Amino acid sequence: MIATTATEKPSRGAPVKDAMTIRDARESDLPAIVRIYNAAIATRVSTAQLEPVTLEDRRHWLKDHSSDRHPFWVLELNGQVAGWLTLKTFIPRGAYRDTAEVSVYVDEKFRRRGVGRALLAEAIGRAPELGIAAMVGLIFAHNPASLQLFAQLGFEKWGLLPGVARLDGVERDLTIMGWQVGRRDQTSSGPTTRWTMPPGSEIKKPLKSSRKFSTSSRRATP
Repeated sequence: MIATTATEKPSRGAPVKDAMTIRDARESDLPAIVRIYNAAIATRVSTAQLEPVTLEDRRHWLKDHSSDRHPFWVLELNGQVAGWLTLKTFIPRGAYRDTAEVSVYVDEKFRRRGVGRALLAEAIGRAPELGIAAMVGLIFAHNPASLQLFAQLGFEKWGLLPGVARLDGVERDLTIMGWQVGRRDQTSSGPTTRWTMPPGSEIKKPLKSSRKFSTSSRRATP
């Protein structure tokens, strides 16, 4: 994959814009990838994985992906891995071959800086050349930040699986967010090269109930 760049919108009063680079993940990125994932596990919001993973556990991750079909991307910000995105087979049946499951994770230090949005926008922009006609994000209903991010980039709520996950003894609902090429003008003409956070897109407060969903509501998919 040829690396592409995006531009981070600076915080108020900060004149310098930091360059983002999106590229294929390398083995040397695995420590940062695992660290970001383990931090997400601890929140009980972003993934159904309950126990921390080790570097050895996840060495297969990169081998399970291909840059020309189901890539594993990292986003570098100021030389650091700030987040990552994967596309993988949705369901291993022939009829679903053009549909991919998308997952996005962002380092806690780089949240609210457009990292998740830039990665997801890149996936949308490159979907046609990857042979992907639809993407599905599986997001806990008590994760309003991810639900809002996906909705802002054109994903729609395709379904709700109530109470299918149990996290620390609490039943949690799973929201299915979907996107299709050519639907509601969701596609872009090519890879995302520049991106800035639109005003007013920050999360103000979480949803009151895990069984409610609003399309107005790193990020991550379980």
